[in-house]
Amino acid sequence: MTNRQSTTERTSAPTPAPPAPDVELRRVDVNGVTLNVALAGAGPAVLLLHGFPHTWRLWSDVLPDLAARHRVIAPDLRGFGDSTRAADGYDAGTLASDAAALLDALGETSASVVGIDAGAPPAFLLAMRRPGRVRRLVLMESLLGRLPGAEEFLVGGPPWWFGFHAAPGLAESVLTGNEGAYLDWFLDNGTLGDGVRPQLRDAFVAAYTGRESLRAAFSYYRQLPVSARQIEAADASGRLTVPTLAIGAHPVGAALERQLRPLADDLTAHLIEDCGHIIPLHRPAQLLALIRPFLAAG
Repeated sequence: MTNRQSTTERTSAPTPAPPAPDVELRRVDVNGVTLNVALAGAGPAVLLLHGFPHTWRLWSDVLPDLAARHRVIAPDLRGFGDSTRAADGYDAGTLASDAAALLDALGETSASVVGIDAGAPPAFLLAMRRPGRVRRLVLMESLLGRLPGAEEFLVGGPPWWFGFHAAPGLAESVLTGNEGAYLDWFLDNGTLGDGVRPQLRDAFVAAYTGRESLRAAFSYYRQLPVSARQIEAADASGRLTVPTLAIGAHPVGAALERQLRPLADDLTAHLIEDCGHIIPLHRPAQLLALIRPFLAAG
């Protein structure tokens, strides 16, 4: 077992991103739904799984650098962005199956997998269930169900929006027509008040506007108990053998590392200081400094 120490990354002036690559948007049928997928670059595949309230555009500031060395695959998850607003299938296990089917459809036998927020549990389950498909695993700013280690983070209970989003039909009935103001709260808090540039902000708001778009997004939260049972079953059945990088910021911090430490054979963990929850948009240079060498090692 590899026992690697945690480190904390201090922020510095961001370095300019490489020129934007040609991004191909492709509609891919997988697992009973159609996913909107952004593709760029060539080389070993890297699958990027976003969270709430985002789309594949969450990766806009790191995609050019990654595409210089990798084939980047960045889908809108089931129900998000321009992917199918499915009636069901928002548990982490089904989302992991979507990811595996997407790799199959694109002719990739394996990939490094990067997941943040809602994208982290399916990335984790994919690595646990099908480790041969995942070369290296990066998990950011998320909790893995009810696995031990998050007690300090949850001492005051889950964040308030978890319960609000989980109540069937409630959040979308309240928020329809006010999507922009609601998403601005998450985007601002997720960057510690810095916000995201208007073009991206408007793209995220458009993707989450309308009752059906909100219903699909909140279905992820409504399936969290199912996802938690799936994660517990995976933990009970074996260890995480895939080399894993856990990255924390604000607010999750080291809670994800504490969940992973007892079950991971090869875990490296970092905290990025002065960084909000939306790491790829708030501190892209610091994120790339961590994941670039990690992915190259595989």
